[in-house]
Amino acid sequence: MELNICHLYPDVLNLYGDGGNIITLTQRLRWRGIEAKVTRAPIGSPVSLAGADLVFIGGGQDFEQQVLLEDLHRGRDREIKAAIEDGIPFLTICGGYQMLGAYYETYDGQRCDFIGALDLYTVGSQTRMIGNYKFQCTPEAGGSVIVGFENHSGKTRLGSGVRPLGKVLAGFGNNGEDGTEGAHYKNVFGSYSHGPMLPKNPAFADLLLSTALERKYGKAELSPLDDRAELAAHDEMADRI
Repeated sequence: MELNICHLYPDVLNLYGDGGNIITLTQRLRWRGIEAKVTRAPIGSPVSLAGADLVFIGGGQDFEQQVLLEDLHRGRDREIKAAIEDGIPFLTICGGYQMLGAYYETYDGQRCDFIGALDLYTVGSQTRMIGNYKFQCTPEAGGSVIVGFENHSGKTRLGSGVRPLGKVLAGFGNNGEDGTEGAHYKNVFGSYSHGPMLPKNPAFADLLLSTALERKYGKAELSPLDDRAELAAHDEMADRI
């Protein structure tokens, strides 16, 4: 068994150790004897998402998101939409999460049109939503409690057919107002959780892997791992928050 993981835009969407999510996914596969192949697809890359079993998109600053627009609208947007509708799992963080929505509008009214793969949009605010936070995933997203770090001024609102990834327990989440965090649509999981997200949240990492394996092979039998160190880090942060 093997999984092909595509790291999309690692050259510009790489804040707060987000690349550690790739390390976590590949190591948890290899510990179980499952081959992991990682393909990096920077701006201008001809790499196709059609052969990917799981796609990761990290976070970036507003300027870096704007740099991506030209590349996105050269056809990568259509490719991402097709991959999502085909059921390929995605983990998208902060700017990568916002990018899947319809648009980002800055606080002073400048609008940046994104790809509209998910029915959501983001509007900038004067409030910086920053700090360690935690949220509980919905039952459909595994139900685990996630600890992470958020830093965004954009307030994201979800539209038709897009469910929240979870409920905020401490911190801000999508907008600091409605108690939601992230987005879940088909096999797409979007979140504001930097840190990186997965090392301290092994149950959610395994949810992504099992989702990808089930799509590819029709079943997913992940043998248990010794997660005492990961869970100790998770619990320490959860208690601190």
